[in-house]
Amino acid sequence: MNQERIYKVLLGPHVSEKASLVAESGQVVFRVAPDATKPEIKKAVEQLFNVTVEGVQVLNRKGKLKRTVRGFGKRADIRKAYVKLADGQDIDFLDVE
Repeated sequence: MNQERIYKVLLGPHVSEKASLVAESGQVVFRVAPDATKPEIKKAVEQLFNVTVEGVQVLNRKGKLKRTVRGFGKRADIRKAYVKLADGQDIDFLDVE
C-alpha cells in the first residue's frame, strides 16, 4: 500500500466518550474513508503507528435529518473503524513533539 492511499484511508481519530471507554480495552477508533476496507485499514494503522493490529470492526453511521428554516437538511454519513491492538501496544495521540 502506497503512502498516498494510507492518508486517504485514515481521516483521523474519532474522539468521543465511547471512544475513550473502549480505549481502556486496547481499542482505538478512527474515522475512515467511505470506500476503505478492513485489510486497508489494518495495513494503514500498522504502517503509520508501528503497532500490531489484531482485528478491525467497521461501523457505518447514517447522518441525521435535521429541520432548518429552508426545509430539511441531512448531516454527513460517517464511517468509523474500531481497531483492536495487540496486548501491550498503545497509540498516543497527545504525544506531539
